[in-house]
Amino acid sequence: MTTFDTRTETPTTAAPDDFDLRGPIGDIDWTQFANCKGKTHLFFAPKAERPQARARREAKARSLCNGCIVNATCREFARVNHEYGYWGGESEEERHLAGFTIAAPVGLRSAKYRNLRSEGTEPTGASAER
Repeated sequence: MTTFDTRTETPTTAAPDDFDLRGPIGDIDWTQFANCKGKTHLFFAPKAERPQARARREAKARSLCNGCIVNATCREFARVNHEYGYWGGESEEERHLAGFTIAAPVGLRSAKYRNLRSEGTEPTGASAER
């Protein structure tokens, strides 16, 4: 009597390429290994921050990012998720110049409205955005 193996291999579905960028991997969360843990004040601008203060704050943030073991993962997370702030050694402007735009670039939007107002015109739907 011949026995045949009737079991079939079930195909495994591969996780999305950016799965490791979105958060925990199994029991491991990459943010737990970040040098910036507990220092968010360096990575997100306070209200009405002056350019000189921003340069000093970002220099401190950059020094933490340069020695961080999850720097590349952090940068990719910010790029994929269109984050605000300073992530993985990159500011919002640097990510924008690299082709990873955020949903509503604050500085660019402000400059656009400032230019339109100086010309005496209001953008369409501006009252709805205020």
